[in-house]
Amino acid sequence: MIKLRIGAVMLGGLAATGCASFDDGEPAVPPAPYAASADLRNAAGLQTATATATQVGNDIRVRVEGVNLPMGAHGVHVHMVGLCTAPGFESAGGHWNPTGHKHGKDNPAGMHKGDLPNILIGTDGRGTLEYTIPNGMVAGANSAMLDGDGAALVVHANPDDHRTDPSGNSGGRIACGILR
Repeated sequence: MIKLRIGAVMLGGLAATGCASFDDGEPAVPPAPYAASADLRNAAGLQTATATATQVGNDIRVRVEGVNLPMGAHGVHVHMVGLCTAPGFESAGGHWNPTGHKHGKDNPAGMHKGDLPNILIGTDGRGTLEYTIPNGMVAGANSAMLDGDGAALVVHANPDDHRTDPSGNSGGRIACGILR
């Protein structure tokens, strides 16, 4: 009788230990999606827009909300460096282009990952742009948008023609925000 009890206790201990290495039946919780945001400012330091970039599956969903931009269409791009030194914002570098393509959706050799559609701003200085960058990563990959030197979102003075390399003839940089 005593041998049976010891065997049952040992067997129960082995079963408990064995169960610890198996799935406990709880669903796996995926990691929170990567996201970045930026407050864009003009050369005078006035906030002109806010932006978000959120990982959605294998894509990046970008949303830009203009609040104090000049009326009309403006080129918008993700730039390679997370630095926005006024007045010209050249510190943001060129467009984010991990695939080495040319500029613009209408360029047969295009397009940069950082090429976004134009934002249309109304007479009240407001406008919204929503776009999905296919097959891009916000962070956590070798060619991710947020690499060692970060990234910036830039609004240009003129509309982007979506074909002229390197920036679509979109003119000077009028607003910049560091994506974090």
